[in-house]
Amino acid sequence: MSNEVSDRQRSYTLFMLVLVFTSSHVDRQIMGILGQPIKESLLISDTQLGLLTGIMFAVFYATLGMPMAMWADRNNRRNLISFSVFLWSLMTAMCALATNFVQLLLLRIGVGVGEAGSNPPSHSIIADLYPPEKRSTAMAIFGTGINWGILIGFLVGGWINEWYGWQAAFVIVGLPGILLALLVRFTVVEPPRGHSEALQQEVAAPGFWEVVGFIWRNSVLRHIVVAGALVSFAGYASVIWIPIYLVRIHDMGTGEVGSYLALLIGVGGAIGIYLGGRIADLMAARRGQQWLPWVVAISSLITLPLLFLTFMATTPTMAIAAYALPAMLGTLYVAPGFALIQNSTPLEMRSVAAAINLFVTNIIGLGLGPFTVGFFSDVFSQSYGEDGLRWGLTTTIVILIWGVIHYWRCGVMIKRQAAATLAPAA
Repeated sequence: MSNEVSDRQRSYTLFMLVLVFTSSHVDRQIMGILGQPIKESLLISDTQLGLLTGIMFAVFYATLGMPMAMWADRNNRRNLISFSVFLWSLMTAMCALATNFVQLLLLRIGVGVGEAGSNPPSHSIIADLYPPEKRSTAMAIFGTGINWGILIGFLVGGWINEWYGWQAAFVIVGLPGILLALLVRFTVVEPPRGHSEALQQEVAAPGFWEVVGFIWRNSVLRHIVVAGALVSFAGYASVIWIPIYLVRIHDMGTGEVGSYLALLIGVGGAIGIYLGGRIADLMAARRGQQWLPWVVAISSLITLPLLFLTFMATTPTMAIAAYALPAMLGTLYVAPGFALIQNSTPLEMRSVAAAINLFVTNIIGLGLGPFTVGFFSDVFSQSYGEDGLRWGLTTTIVILIWGVIHYWRCGVMIKRQAAATLAPAA
């Protein structure tokens, strides 16, 4: 394999990885827009709905991500990504066959198993293609796949449900991923490891617990991993439950909700995540690396009162208007966090470090976020009826504040490390 990577190859690889990330979020987040019709069709509780969209999916997705990442640090990353896309797309299409809670749960676990193999190797490939000073922007472009996935999942899923039912929606969004898997396998070229930092030699990948120890001993990595997990708790919960909230509390149709949220989270969120990555790179270049986490902390603080207004809104117009800015800023944390993990980790650890970060993020965020809201919705519904969902959603605000504290502390740690490095020797 040539050690040269052309600009065209670099751009094409990033484009394909964005499509992969988009596909994963179409298949993952479509449960949000289909949640209410699935609840009514299969006669399940909000807690069970939280299990479908949260903890059970996340446990398999996050846990299997680590051994797959260790494999990726030793073998061909492109092939693993291709296989993963094929598996989760097939499992998504098969969700249409479910006739009860257990069947749908097992199929959603299958989606999680498939998705476990794509993110860590994708991060590792991007880190090989882009140097540290451009990495946050590249990660931001990659991260827009979250928003494009939500846009497609909500828009297509919402209207297909109204026209043909929720089962058809799963088939229509699932099958195109099989074609994408073939495109990745036969058109993407595996880049040399360490290319962006001119480290072309092959380095032996360390053991899993060695990587865990490295992250634990690094205060910056500890804070960024915890902060991302807590902020994603609020983000994943909102993406899953806001559509259900608008359908259930404000009597909107799934097609109408899908269209609004496709615009707010899909288009607005993609703009937000890209600008967040660009701003973080610019601020880090001019003022220091501490601004990578501080940009996220400031944007999260801005969203707090607007999220509360969204959950307590008395009209659908008020709820959607209040949610516009939080939807735009909700995934801004992704690019700076991904970039910091890669910047702070040796190249031979990058896939596993990304997997450990994703494990914590997905167990707490993707797993506990939607499940916690569903659980408290059932608890509060005993006293407040349908409005119990409003109060279940407010639990995410407390967690978001906690995450902001860790982002700020992460920036402080980075600033201290930089000052210690620049200090003259005694």
